Amino acid sequence: MFNVKTTIKTTLLATAVLGLTACSDYDPVAESDCGKVVSHAQKVLGALAPSAGELMSQCKAASDSARGCVMAATKKGQLAQCL
Repeated sequence: MFNVKTTIKTTLLATAVLGLTACSDYDPVAESDCGKVVSHAQKVLGALAPSAGELMSQCKAASDSARGCVMAATKKGQLAQCL
């Protein structure tokens, strides 16, 4: 007989692992593309966006993967996960 608690735990664990894997694998974006990254971040953040200069310095300090995460984001919450 199936143990319902074990089945639920296994399902939740598998979902969490797949979710983390899907959220952490982005096409890398080079530092030379920071202008595009900043424009995209400003578009997603709208009125909440910091200054372009601040975003540019954050972009240059970020990894290629983090910049890819920003470019893949379409919502503010997704963008917040890129930090």
